Amino acid sequence: MPRHTRRATVLAASLVLALTTGAAAAPALAASQAAPSRPSVAPAGTGIDTTALREALAGLPDADATAALVRVRSGSTSWQGSSGVHDLASGRAADPDARFRAGSTTKVVTAAVVLQLASQGRVRLDAPVRRYLPGLLGPAFRAVTVRQLLDHTSGIQAGDGFGDDFASQYAHRFDTITPRAVVASAVAKGPEFAPGTEQDYLNVNYTVLGLLIEKVTGNSYADEATRRVLRPAGMRDTYFPGTDPRIRGPHNRGYQAVRQADGTTRFVDVTEWNQADRWAAGDMISTTADLERLLTALFRGRIVRGAALEEMFTVPPGIEGATYSAGLQRFEYGGTVYWIKSGSRYGYSVVLGGTRDLSRTLVQSVNATDAKGEGMNPVSERIVMAALAR
Repeated sequence: MPRHTRRATVLAASLVLALTTGAAAAPALAASQAAPSRPSVAPAGTGIDTTALREALAGLPDADATAALVRVRSGSTSWQGSSGVHDLASGRAADPDARFRAGSTTKVVTAAVVLQLASQGRVRLDAPVRRYLPGLLGPAFRAVTVRQLLDHTSGIQAGDGFGDDFASQYAHRFDTITPRAVVASAVAKGPEFAPGTEQDYLNVNYTVLGLLIEKVTGNSYADEATRRVLRPAGMRDTYFPGTDPRIRGPHNRGYQAVRQADGTTRFVDVTEWNQADRWAAGDMISTTADLERLLTALFRGRIVRGAALEEMFTVPPGIEGATYSAGLQRFEYGGTVYWIKSGSRYGYSVVLGGTRDLSRTLVQSVNATDAKGEGMNPVSERIVMAALAR
């Protein structure tokens, strides 16, 4: 399981967003014709640059992405667009309301559940994790608190997966690694740094939080997240697949570009994949409409309230370069502060975010052909730049 960098560079030098074989090849992109975008209309004067958004979506599928789904809201006005194809074989237009792998945007939901429990007095954010999960982390992590898991300052190192390269992971895409196994492999490495002294964005923090939720409530993570967050937010098309490798319901296929020995590139279908090891850190399946509902419900205080909600908009002080809060990330662009979360799984790359007052929001899902690459996908970058233009 690759280690995330503390500060991931994306969107070009001035724009920092955290993102973080043997298969049958899919048809070449050249064999498919780009499907036109299907945008809704935003009236003039709303602050949404619809021309730039249409241009950002144009030309799909290409080498970087096979489809893109976008929702932008400015005040009471919204814009929706889609482009690309449902799959490379048929070339038919992408479903604008499709489900997709939402990746690390799952952390927003996990953080909300923990903060609810904190507001109910069932969890103390400054209490050591060992109070709720005795023996899980071992003596070296006795001082790690719940808050330090939420804001990635715990010092716990990354857990192990089925290898760091695509070929190794793809070969095991239907196999299962349990959350406890992921945590055990991380604990065995010892601390990366003293808790609270640095910030390192890693999935393992939220894997531990998933286990904490189950221990405190006595229910499964999926049940608690659905009851406490998904249902109140009206997220009817969002669910947690567990070990099921499928995406249930309407969805667009995801692909990974794989470079061949002869210098050519083929596109491997990666739609079916067991995400159990990502669990409370990244296994959620959702839609752009549902993620917009999540953003709106959270920021308006309908899911988490008061001091607990402010944790989502508070970056730990005194740590150089820290940008992550509980479940979100602070991002300043053009003099405006946005609170965002990105996520990616092979074949799918997602960004959600908005201003604290919801005067501008964005949700995008891009079927990126290198969703786990080092930088931000070029199609995603174009969309974000267009969506945040003022």
